[in-house]
Amino acid sequence: MSTIFTRIINGEIPGRFVWREDDVVAFLTMGPLADGHALVVPTEEVDRWTDAPPELLARVMEVARKIGAVQVDVFDAARAGLIVAGYEVNHLHVHVWPSNSMADYDFGSADQNPDPARLDANAEKLRDGLRSAGYTEQVPLA
Repeated sequence: MSTIFTRIINGEIPGRFVWREDDVVAFLTMGPLADGHALVVPTEEVDRWTDAPPELLARVMEVARKIGAVQVDVFDAARAGLIVAGYEVNHLHVHVWPSNSMADYDFGSADQNPDPARLDANAEKLRDGLRSAGYTEQVPLA
């Protein structure tokens, strides 16, 4: 059975994509810790990050690094937060979000009912920033 992430990647469930390439995608999470919180996900279903082939894991982290650098700029953050948790969905994913303190790492404070219009605006803001940073080829139109 496909994971929810595979269903999002395949277009069966809507997603706010900010990055798309053959092996790795990124889309906004539905439970953000901050505006612009994205999940970087390999298109291949890999349960645990420790099971990922080294080249795939390296690509996931490289995409997360690029997205995090842009998040810092466009959301005026001190740093980009990054966590590989892996318990919510059995499909490797890296959380990356704009962060200003360690308090931003509390998943208990995630917004479980975000405003869809705000998510749309944050996705577009991040896509615009990624395009400005030179990643136009990997950034979907919407």
